[in-house]
Amino acid sequence: MRIAVNTRLLLKGKLEGIGWFTSQTLERIVKQHPEHEFIFFFDRPYDPQFVFAPNVTPVVVHPQARHPVLFYLWFEWSLPMLLRKYKADLFLSTDGYLSLSTKVPTCLVIHDLAFEHYPEHYVLSHKLYWRHYSPLFARKAKRIATVSTFSKTDISEHYGIAPDNIDVVYNGAHSEYRPLTSAERDDVKARYADGCEYFVFAGALHPRKNIVNLLKAFVIFKKRQRTNMKLVIVGRMAWKYEEVEEMRATMPFKDEVKWVGYMNVDELSKVIGGAYALVYASLFEGFGIPILEALQCNVPAIASNTSSMPEVAGDAALLVDPTDPEDIATKMHQLYKDEALRTKLIQNAPAQVAKFNWQSSADKLWACMMRCVEK
Repeated sequence: MRIAVNTRLLLKGKLEGIGWFTSQTLERIVKQHPEHEFIFFFDRPYDPQFVFAPNVTPVVVHPQARHPVLFYLWFEWSLPMLLRKYKADLFLSTDGYLSLSTKVPTCLVIHDLAFEHYPEHYVLSHKLYWRHYSPLFARKAKRIATVSTFSKTDISEHYGIAPDNIDVVYNGAHSEYRPLTSAERDDVKARYADGCEYFVFAGALHPRKNIVNLLKAFVIFKKRQRTNMKLVIVGRMAWKYEEVEEMRATMPFKDEVKWVGYMNVDELSKVIGGAYALVYASLFEGFGIPILEALQCNVPAIASNTSSMPEVAGDAALLVDPTDPEDIATKMHQLYKDEALRTKLIQNAPAQVAKFNWQSSADKLWACMMRCVEK
């Protein structure tokens, strides 16, 4: 069988949620199924590290699809021609987009419908494109995979898709995420937090990640508790981050917040592994991979009580109302003061982590793909 795959988010040094899902599942799938041929469609020159096995043929498809007009050209003009050229039996798209102009059965991965819940967080051109085309994509797909039970229900209710046509394929955490030794933790604290304990946040910085309320909560925490505790924020400035920049410049205790930018997994795993706790008060997530990454490091989490995050956190995290900085600060203070509570959350982490792994994700995605071509 010849399987075409949308791999345009496999970008060296820039992998985030969807990119990690794509790389971790596809690397396993192509190696486990050498009897099949895979055509990887990139929208720019690709890195050889993403050509995972000899049964992968990489193809660069123009134009680079990073704007709604270019999305349309890439998916509705360029892609259908190449699907015909390579005689694809199945098309897998892991980023929520597909081609309405092909008859090739499509397995579509939709990670979340954040733009439906928080449209104000997105630029107008992208928002209009997604709200028009995403329902069409969902109904066109032969089968849909999504990353949480919450998202399965959300997609079904918003777009009228039968639940039986949606498979839950959880995310996993990279094997680099592991508990650190005491010496390793001390080294990380020295490099990133002036040798002090720290809370950590990891993720691209845009309004849905709720960084302003996290910063407000940290200020409240510092005013309540005399401590050298720092806040380390890992992630690139993505979009609509002006309010974050303004608060970064004017907030009390601004020198206690360390902004370290985007990190590759080898270093990010150390920064998360060295933390006192992860604080992930996002407004909305289809999954929330950093929560799982922290738990895999035996680092407890403070996570939002909304969308999929309670599903991922289980009983290894404290849940907060992400719209309430006071609640976030209270949980930070509670975790700081109550070592027995922190120890209990750490003890609960392995059982929660065991529910999620990339091999299981790859197997479930493959099963979803095969259902698309069943006669």
